[in-house]
Amino acid sequence: MKPHHFYISAALTAILIATPACSKSQSATSDSDINRAVAAHAATPKFSSDSAFNFIKQQVDFGPRVPGTAPHTACHDFIAERLQSYGAEVELLDTMFATPTGKEVEIRNILGHFNPDARQRIMLVAHYDTRPWADRDSDPTAYKTPIDGANDGASGVGVMLETARLIAAQSPKTGVDMLFVDYEDSGTYAGPDEEWCLGSQAYAASLTPGSARPSFAILLDMVGGPDAKFPIEYFSAQAAPEVVDLVWRKAAEAGQSSRFVKQMGGAINDDHVYLIKAGIPAIDIIESANDLTGSFNPTWHTLDDNIKNIDRATLQAVGDVITSVVYTL
Repeated sequence: MKPHHFYISAALTAILIATPACSKSQSATSDSDINRAVAAHAATPKFSSDSAFNFIKQQVDFGPRVPGTAPHTACHDFIAERLQSYGAEVELLDTMFATPTGKEVEIRNILGHFNPDARQRIMLVAHYDTRPWADRDSDPTAYKTPIDGANDGASGVGVMLETARLIAAQSPKTGVDMLFVDYEDSGTYAGPDEEWCLGSQAYAASLTPGSARPSFAILLDMVGGPDAKFPIEYFSAQAAPEVVDLVWRKAAEAGQSSRFVKQMGGAINDDHVYLIKAGIPAIDIIESANDLTGSFNPTWHTLDDNIKNIDRATLQAVGDVITSVVYTL
């Protein structure tokens, strides 16, 4: 993903994230409200951060998942096989796609459908490819070395595969589509935005005016860093404020407000942008206000993006929120 280097004023932040007042919110919580909340909590299976961590490790163990390499193919097949084993209807969306320079690349997206007949559908999204170069590493000799991508790539996939495992054991009422996109992380910092997120661009281009679309999409990107916090991403707030409100409210209910901070972050060119352009309200859950960098996690696009820097507590926080959304709609 590529950050846009601007942030939002405090006044606009207050407007975007303020919760509208209404008579019900000002009244005392009724017994029926409490009962419904208790029932919803009881119906939500427990997300396992250990299981999500293991899914991340399995990806990392393949090696850097650079498109066109054997580790990338192995990871593609692993994801598709896991989805099938959990009962999803799986589509392998292989296609050739032109980059901004005119080069044709093979995109290998994966789309899994759970509860395919459900009328209400939501989508979870993550990229599974990894950066071909450690060009943010402190050691210049490492700049041409591919990265493990434990956080930047594998963490979102790990949370989604653990969610898929839970769905196989306990089906939610809503339909869930899981989109694993390819070729997200091969752009250059000086080039156009369209150098990045080629997989989501290819998926968006495949949608016709009559194509079925989910009610909304949630992108999971870099969701495993130590002590990570997730501010509200700017394009998400602009395009899908209701989804932002839902997710951050579920985070509060799950006791994860310290992680899902209700403040405006930056504008990020990420896979959700191209879903939004295709008419799908989409948000990005991404660590983008790290205390040390003011932006992404310090391991971003470095050789330190490895399994040693994955935090189970962060995975648990994100998993708790995602399962709450999936099982309480």
